[in-house]
Amino acid sequence: MSLRYYLATVNILVFLLYGWDKHQAAHGGWRISEKTLLAGALLGGGAGALAAMRIFHHKTRKAAFRYGVPLILAMELALYAYLKFVR
Repeated sequence: MSLRYYLATVNILVFLLYGWDKHQAAHGGWRISEKTLLAGALLGGGAGALAAMRIFHHKTRKAAFRYGVPLILAMELALYAYLKFVR
């Protein structure tokens, strides 16, 4: 599987995961742990996590998410650029 397909798949799944957690939070259902949400971002889903945070207004007050997810995304973009252009 190419890197682009992997990243697209992971970002879609992470976006849906954040959306599901927001839905569950609003309806008092079973929640997804913060560790799992951040792990999804760390596995290449930084863009999906950030998009979901903005669209669903979810986890925007928590410092680990407010600062951590954009930092994870920046590191992912730097790594992607390195792999694509330098290597």
